[in-house]
Amino acid sequence: MSTRLRPENPAPAYKWIVLANVMIGTFMAVLDATIVNVGLPRIMAAFGVSVDSSEWIITAYMLVFAVMLPTSGWLADRFGYKKIYMLAMFLFTLGSGLCSLAWDINALIFFRIVQGMGAGFMMPVGMAILTREFPPEKRGIALGFWGVSAAASVSLGPMLGGYLIDNLSWQAIFSVNVPVGVVGIIVTAIVQREYRHSARSPFDIPGFVSMTLFLVFLLLALTDANAAWNSGGWHSPLVLSFLGIAAAGLIIFIPAELTTDHPLIDLRLLRNFNFGITNLILFVFGLGMFGSTFLLPLYLQNSLGYTALQAGAVFLPVGLLQGVMSPVSGILADRINPKVPAIIGIGLLAFSLFLNGHLSLLSSHHQIMVPLIIRGFAMGMAFTPLSTLALSELPPDRMAQASGMFNVIRQVGGSFGIALLGTLLTQRNLFHQAAIGEMVSVNSPVFQGTIAQIQQHATGSLGVTGSVAASGAHLAVVTRIVQEAFVSAIDDCFIFASIITAVGVIPILFLRRRHAEPTGAGKQKPWEDNGAAGDGCPEVETAVSAEG
Repeated sequence: MSTRLRPENPAPAYKWIVLANVMIGTFMAVLDATIVNVGLPRIMAAFGVSVDSSEWIITAYMLVFAVMLPTSGWLADRFGYKKIYMLAMFLFTLGSGLCSLAWDINALIFFRIVQGMGAGFMMPVGMAILTREFPPEKRGIALGFWGVSAAASVSLGPMLGGYLIDNLSWQAIFSVNVPVGVVGIIVTAIVQREYRHSARSPFDIPGFVSMTLFLVFLLLALTDANAAWNSGGWHSPLVLSFLGIAAAGLIIFIPAELTTDHPLIDLRLLRNFNFGITNLILFVFGLGMFGSTFLLPLYLQNSLGYTALQAGAVFLPVGLLQGVMSPVSGILADRINPKVPAIIGIGLLAFSLFLNGHLSLLSSHHQIMVPLIIRGFAMGMAFTPLSTLALSELPPDRMAQASGMFNVIRQVGGSFGIALLGTLLTQRNLFHQAAIGEMVSVNSPVFQGTIAQIQQHATGSLGVTGSVAASGAHLAVVTRIVQEAFVSAIDDCFIFASIITAVGVIPILFLRRRHAEPTGAGKQKPWEDNGAAGDGCPEVETAVSAEG
């Protein structure tokens, strides 16, 4: 039951103004999950930090985003949807402005947490506002526009970020949100009506605290285990302490969520075979998808010398193809076995990551674009059928909780992907530097000949002295070794991601297909026996469409 605190019959244009306002908020929230990728090399150079520190700029945002998602519904029911949406836009705008003023990497990471809190509230509350303001017969088109804004930010985010960085500074990718956010807050305050649920459930404090401890400290352990400053590796007291706190959080979280009447995340939904297995696949999907978008800009800018705009522009086809293929895969999922497009999508995603595992310092633009085109096609093919399979056996009154968990799992998978691949990148980079360094013998004829050629070129072309030329020749060889080691480490990370993603195809084979025929009067509905394959219902289809 809910309470409406504004007039019942607003002007016809009212709901479209609300839609535009929510679309802008959604665009900004998703945009800042991708726009920073192309800015990392510039930020790393500005603050003098390595990959293992800078990856937290992305991971912190995504992690807080995921933690805030399941809490937003309770806050909106308790305090009102308009108030929470305004709070979300305020936090996001405040965090964006503070990020542009950050004086070191730690300040930037903290301000990204503030920004991520706003984004985590904004996405689900904005979607809920649209479902309330639009009648059922127009809800589909509203959610369609809402989805377009999210897809557009995925496509345009890296390119927009690259343009701002090349022409202004890395601070501009954050400050650009401030005027837009201020306008959004004003429009929300003046135009939007308030809703508040009259029924109030208690907040799941044990679930929230234990989930936060588990996710945060597990990611801290992953990122710090192979950090340059941590000589103890996985056996260092700090990393072991982080793992212990994460394990304690998980031990508290699971029984707390299974026994409370009002769980933050209803783990009992995972008892449904399709939903549980699909969330595992989605975790792997998020790991490969977000991890690859973290690695590729580093390679393009640090190894091939791409500008930030050039590095961002290569991602444009990914979002466009995903937007085109999502409805196509939805149609295929309805007409044939939805496992078929899901398997094709996950398989092609793994193949695209495998192709990226063969990059070099001489890779052509064609070699870079082909895997990205395949990836956009794959992501569009996979997500909608997976959503259909996941939600088809759940009762209508569990759709909101299930959709929230679906998004949380994907965001957490992305956070773990960035943390895991960032750690692997650091570890493999050190390995390849040592391996290549051992193969280079300073007394070998090949090495001496190479140094002599570089020294001769520097002396003849640049007019430098013999000692300066010799030092420059040795520096050039060392620089080349470092570059080759970094690209080899990037390749290892992509191969690892491709293997993990390919394994995700196996559980899809065991998912139960939803039958198309109507359920007869004497048959059980799929959610009544918690496992028998049955047909869907309109509420299920609406939730699936919104997710896709």
